[in-house]
Order: sequence, then structure tokens, then C-alpha cells
Amino acid sequence: KRRIEKNPVVIFSKSYCPFCKMAKEVFVNIKAPFLTVELDDRPDADDIQEVLREMTGAATVPRVFVGKASAVGGGTDVKKIDTKTKALEPLLKKAGVLK
Repeated sequence: KRRIEKNPVVIFSKSYCPFCKMAKEVFVNIKAPFLTVELDDRPDADDIQEVLREMTGAATVPRVFVGKASAVGGGTDVKKIDTKTKALEPLLKKAGVLK
């Protein structure tokens, strides 16, 4: 929770996950800075995923947060918000990530 509060965009991820890669690519393509927390490298991964479940209702990765505590969803959700609804950039601007 502290990482989410201190960083405008946080992606909880596993390095081998294709949906995680998809979510990260969206942010790279629009040149938005983000913090990635790779769970496959952490001994507390199960604990973190349980907290994510409590916060969002889902423990799967990726879990993407924009603007302190606003859960955007997973990889497909981020891609859809970016390409179909065009709502990601305005959301990032509102969070102070993009100008």
C-alpha cells in the first residue's frame, strides 16, 4: 500500500506473464513513468497478492494502480482503456503523471 501511495503509477507484475508485459508496454509507449513490483522475485509475493485481492477483488497480475489508490485493473483492462476508450492519458494527466 505504501508503494501505491508514494508512486503515481504502480504495476504489480510477474516477469514471465504476457498480460503484465502488455500492461507495461502501454505505459512505455505513451512515455509514462511507472514503478514495477515484480512478484516472482519476492518471498512475500503471496502476501502481496492477498493484499491486492483485498484491495481490488482480484489477486491475479498485473494489478495496475494510477493516482495513489485507483486500481485500473489488469493488462487487458489497461490496453482497452488506452486504445478503445482513450481514457488512460487523461487519467494519467489528472494523476500528474503526464503533462
